[in-house]
Amino acid sequence: MLPAPVSFSKHRRIFRRNLPASPRRTFDILLTQARVTNLGLILLSCFAAFSFLYNLSHYLSHPREPLHSSPISIASTLSRPRAIQNLTHLIVVPGHSIWKGSNSHLMRNEDEWILEPYQKKGGRVSAFISHISRGAELALNDEHSLLVFSGGQTRSESTTTEAESYLRLALSSNFLQTLPIDPPSHQTHPTALPFQRATSENHALDSFQNLLFSIARFHEYTGRWPEHITVVGYEMKRRRFEELHREALRWPASRFTYVGIDGKWEGTVAQKGEFQNGYNPYTQDMYGCHSGLLFKRRSRNPFSRFHSYYTSSPELRPLFDWCPDVWTRLFKGPLPWDALRRS
Repeated sequence: MLPAPVSFSKHRRIFRRNLPASPRRTFDILLTQARVTNLGLILLSCFAAFSFLYNLSHYLSHPREPLHSSPISIASTLSRPRAIQNLTHLIVVPGHSIWKGSNSHLMRNEDEWILEPYQKKGGRVSAFISHISRGAELALNDEHSLLVFSGGQTRSESTTTEAESYLRLALSSNFLQTLPIDPPSHQTHPTALPFQRATSENHALDSFQNLLFSIARFHEYTGRWPEHITVVGYEMKRRRFEELHREALRWPASRFTYVGIDGKWEGTVAQKGEFQNGYNPYTQDMYGCHSGLLFKRRSRNPFSRFHSYYTSSPELRPLFDWCPDVWTRLFKGPLPWDALRRS
């Protein structure tokens, strides 16, 4: 250790002689060989204690939001009628294409749809319309149901989503019957109430996400989880939904219904394609997050969209992110519908 400068030593001795006995001893301790370290420790300790007490008082005086609540700025924009909050039955209609038309009388014209080459001239459009109309019929017959059309912005040729186009077709074709109400005094023609028990899920990129994201959308729309699920889709995809997607989500079989409707000209070629390109790949990759199934999702997301359900359904975050190294390993974490499996 270097000696202290002479001028400093002199002033220190003078200052020390002028101190009373007790403070003089404290002063001697602080100015021993480790005087800087000792003084620094005291100052740091005082600062740490002050900081701890300040932060503790601030934390206790500002109650925190529950872990699984939406941010206040978002929650304040939500208005759910009591009838919507009491819904228990989720009806899912997965999308397969985008209806780009506006005249429902032309809805069976293939030129009104954005179709992949394999979807043309095989009665696929008629099957899409049957799915939409059957889903609407089920919703109209069950006042406790919410109809969710599911499908993302999958085609670069269109800025709309599969789900939005299905819902638009259902409304314009009057598959979802509206209720006439008396017109306001300044109008001469009656108007109609919109059908509130139908909505779109605008992010799904494949059949697994159709099911998972529709559950999340149900929760986002109603504020609760469904108690029963009905899926309306191709009959040839029944096994994919019942045996694989439902099981991957651990949704109880007793609370799951599948309504299968194939196109008039669907045959063995289509069924073989479903097995090779759908069912079989999912038996090897239950959550569709590896290899070929992941490539499909990327190819169906030309606008780089991602879903909102991390915020509106944070209880499902671990499931959203589940992508096991062992591709067939099921998710084992807690799920909001675990109690349904025991009932």
